[in-house]
Amino acid sequence: MQIYGDNVRFGIHSGQLHGSYDVCVRLWRTAERLGYDWVSLIDHLRPHLYAPDQPCFEGTTLLAALAGVTSRIRCAILVTSATWRHPAVTASIAATIDHISGGRLELGMGAGGPDRAHAQYGLPFPAPRERLERLDEACRILRMLWTQDTSTFDGRHFRLSDACLAPKPLQAHLPLVIGGDGLKTRRIAAEHGDIWNALADTPEGYRAKAEAFDEQCAAVGRDPADVRRSVTFRAVLVEREEQLPGRAAELLDGVHDEVRAEYLSFGTAEQCVEDLKPYVDLGVRDFLLAVKSPIDWLTVELVATRVAPALKEYAALSRR
Repeated sequence: MQIYGDNVRFGIHSGQLHGSYDVCVRLWRTAERLGYDWVSLIDHLRPHLYAPDQPCFEGTTLLAALAGVTSRIRCAILVTSATWRHPAVTASIAATIDHISGGRLELGMGAGGPDRAHAQYGLPFPAPRERLERLDEACRILRMLWTQDTSTFDGRHFRLSDACLAPKPLQAHLPLVIGGDGLKTRRIAAEHGDIWNALADTPEGYRAKAEAFDEQCAAVGRDPADVRRSVTFRAVLVEREEQLPGRAAELLDGVHDEVRAEYLSFGTAEQCVEDLKPYVDLGVRDFLLAVKSPIDWLTVELVATRVAPALKEYAALSRR
């Protein structure tokens, strides 16, 4: 059965490129106050789509701090690379943050991608095949350590010998989110993920991805309905349509083309609802609004107060 059932959730993918811990705290507390269901960070050290000296806090330590200053909202990292740490270290970090948060953690895992830290810090960046192998092994090790008293594992890249992890996470089943929409990443998500996350695409493009993901679920013997679908998107919303040109020009000035491609909606909250409805029809249940610095507080508020309620109502009516 799909985790969280068929309910639609809305979240903020907050990142940590704001250069100020106080701003990060304000964003997370605002998301909680506005009724968002989820809030997450990235796990890049030197994000490649930004300037080489772009401020970026370390993800796991910031996640622990922000989990401690919120009380209800689900807390996540989306995603941590299987190349950054040994999965036993990741498992221990996750268990610790689950305790700090009172059982609100959702851990995102991925194979890793471009990051200026590889060049700046001399960190290894394995070939794609090895990164995917590491991701698959990491997912297996995480679940073992979170659920078994002792774990032994002999993989190509990682090994455990009667390994113990204590204390275990507070959650009996800590949700594992697998991010990525490449063929082999989808297969790993189909086998190990509770939630599969992909970046925004056109409805037609997302349909193709979702159908390919269903095929991977079938290949590993899993019911596609058991894996929750999640998309990360961006938007620029306004109270009145005539405000859009000026706000869009201001907010997109200097934005990298790859980031621009993630914008799904421009306009009023009502237009955004219409833009997101096709994704509900395609099975998406988690909608994560990605924000950048400087934060577009108006869009954050409009998505929470006007888009999310309308789309949740649409999804509920569609189930009848």
